[in-house]
Amino acid sequence: MATTSRDRTSLAALELLVATDSHGSISAAARALGVAQPTASAGLRALERRLGLDLLERTTRGARLTETGRATAAWAREVIEASDRFETSVVALRDAPAARVRVAASLTVAEYLAPRWLARLALEGPAGGGAPDVELVVRNSREVTELVLGGEVELGFVESATLRRGLRSRTVAHDRLVVVVGPGHRWARRSALRVDELLTGGLVVRERGSGTRETLERGLAAVGERLPDHLPYLGSTAALKTAVQHAGAVAVLSSLAVADDVARGALVRVAVPGLELERRLRMVWKDGAALSPGARRIAAAAAAASG
Repeated sequence: MATTSRDRTSLAALELLVATDSHGSISAAARALGVAQPTASAGLRALERRLGLDLLERTTRGARLTETGRATAAWAREVIEASDRFETSVVALRDAPAARVRVAASLTVAEYLAPRWLARLALEGPAGGGAPDVELVVRNSREVTELVLGGEVELGFVESATLRRGLRSRTVAHDRLVVVVGPGHRWARRSALRVDELLTGGLVVRERGSGTRETLERGLAAVGERLPDHLPYLGSTAALKTAVQHAGAVAVLSSLAVADDVARGALVRVAVPGLELERRLRMVWKDGAALSPGARRIAAAAAAASG
């Protein structure tokens, strides 16, 4: 037969039994629970009547648990621990983010900026709301805008100079592309290159749709040049750096992405006078969309970093 709420033994009575077992006496249990000893004694007698068991052996020197009492206390302890786990889980569920925030970012932002924003949110701790539960999707800039417009992510971060209709944006950082070669390359000691030398000197580039490639193409167009057809292209910054360091290639990459490599001598920057490769890194979201609280906190962290 199913037990109803009226038939269940109270947690307070079970806590009293467990405390008596843990502390060795009713008086010690009463002190631990902050109740008067007569109240504790009456509670244990009521528990015995409720269960129909002799839980205590009473003598002129005091009372102690019987074997039945100790066995019952062991079971009661499991009930109390389960209740504690329930309370802890409920608090965690109440305080947890309502949902995971999906964010998409281009490679440069995902690798060099987004980790700083998320770390800053985590350092705020519970008082600041804690870091949202974030799923970061890494794509090139064109694919990021498609994900935002399609409603698959709430926020996007892109490197491209142009934006599609239906998006709103805010600049979160300024960046510059730089030409890099390996330390053993024949240009490593050159003070400067001509644009035509760059285009014919073993250049490797990102794929179409990449913000880095778009910035390079716009810079070349401004000086009346274009990328040659059939240049080797690679799908990540790391792959381009490997080609430069170990295969004698030349690449045009974000200054954010190569700063550490240049500092330790793994890559060498080479100037190309007249080739302007500055760009804005922007946060984008769908026009008219209401951002979730988690997305708004990420947007605020990115905006604060840009200020």
